[in-house]
Amino acid sequence: MTMMPDTAPALTLNHLSLWYGERQALHDITLHIPEKRITALIGPSGCGKSTLLRCFNRMNDVVSRCRIEGEILLGDRDIMQPSQDLSALRRQVGMVFQRPNPFPKSIYENVVYGLRLQGVRDRRVLNEACERALRAAALWSEVKDQLGQNALTLSSGQQQRLVIARAIAIEPSVLLLDEPTSALDPISTLVIEELMTTLKQHFTLVLVTHNMQQASRVSDYTAFMHQGAVVEFDETDRIFTSPRSRRTEDYITGRYG
Repeated sequence: MTMMPDTAPALTLNHLSLWYGERQALHDITLHIPEKRITALIGPSGCGKSTLLRCFNRMNDVVSRCRIEGEILLGDRDIMQPSQDLSALRRQVGMVFQRPNPFPKSIYENVVYGLRLQGVRDRRVLNEACERALRAAALWSEVKDQLGQNALTLSSGQQQRLVIARAIAIEPSVLLLDEPTSALDPISTLVIEELMTTLKQHFTLVLVTHNMQQASRVSDYTAFMHQGAVVEFDETDRIFTSPRSRRTEDYITGRYG
């Protein structure tokens, strides 16, 4: 049961299926992920949430014996085409993982890392991008006087915001968040959640979370997944207050999961 969102889709999936060897992990998913909104993927462990998320920047390509059928459109471009430049795709579709993974470099070098890879050398451009990304990640005021400090000395919550700054410094159109607060304390989690609601003004966010309260707090749309299929996709308020599927209702009321 899916519906069309009220805004243009940033990502469109048409009949997407995925296999790891003989095991089918995703089943015939058709989904429209709206632009500049937060879409949450929820469901029990092993239901395919992270596998689906990793399709959006072709990270499943590195898994041996992984086979994918169907279409994923980023705007109007099919990113599943063999001719797709994966480096260019991953600049456009950034990703933040469960545990913060800053590089063992300075705060500054972490943020501008992607720009340097693109060949940007102008110090003024790098400085402006660094400040802009750190401000967008709600971290600038905390680190502006210690940009030369090793990023590994930051707290876990600060490190996760730094990783977000690194991801958005190259100005992607989509940001994928794979359980970005599961390793953080409640206060850091709240900061990241507030940050997500700010970032959607500029980026499309897709969030995998095992925390249904988080999904209900921050997302505009929610897809409930079960056994590799999208059971239901709708506005978050409707999913949590009047789901159309009994399986969705059973999951969000805690009958299983």
